[in-house]
Amino acid sequence: MNRKLKMGMIGGGKGAFIGAVHRMAANLDGQIELVCGAFSSDPNKSRESGEELFLNPSRVYGSFEEMITKEKALPEGERMDFVSIVTPNHMHFPPAKMALENGFHVVCDKPMTFTLEEAHELQRIVKKSGLLFALTHNYTGYPMVKEARDMIKNGKLGKIRKVVVEYPQGWLATKVESSGSKQADWRTDPKRSGIAGCMGDIGTHAENLAEYITGLKIVEMCADLNTFVSEWLC
Repeated sequence: MNRKLKMGMIGGGKGAFIGAVHRMAANLDGQIELVCGAFSSDPNKSRESGEELFLNPSRVYGSFEEMITKEKALPEGERMDFVSIVTPNHMHFPPAKMALENGFHVVCDKPMTFTLEEAHELQRIVKKSGLLFALTHNYTGYPMVKEARDMIKNGKLGKIRKVVVEYPQGWLATKVESSGSKQADWRTDPKRSGIAGCMGDIGTHAENLAEYITGLKIVEMCADLNTFVSEWLC
């Protein structure tokens, strides 16, 4: 291919956090360009986000359904090559399914889907499509993580007998969702974050880093869960 890969983005607009991280990561090697997006479930916010990113207004869409349909109608080489999904957890499966069924590769932020049933269905869709589906765990891209992985791989730490992974998320130590925090609002709502709550949101990073760095695989798990914000106890 003698051109950059063309990326579309679903989610990640104004007030979002992880969308900007994915855009920065996509720019690291200079091989990807953002060409379109449906950045919010609010069409006006999506349009405003597209303006901030200097995108062609005709390639900024009010919904992911509109984006996928209209991008598919564009000539090959002009349309997006793949879509990056950076929405809250409950909105990973619908756009991934539609994108794959319409011929677009997918890069999706973790967790893969909202439910296990959706994950099994998505697996079938990916196999049937023959397209690429990439699930991102962004911390694996950090240089210190890769250095730690290489140290273990080359035996510099000897045999690994114990792994301790911590993920403090101090900004959720108080009930900030009640003060208008968009990020906290959906993360503390099981209808959008999922039944696993913080386990699906940040626990996946702990699991991923433990396996990625050590090269080991988790075979069983025992866990205790506690709530430290009194307003959540009910």
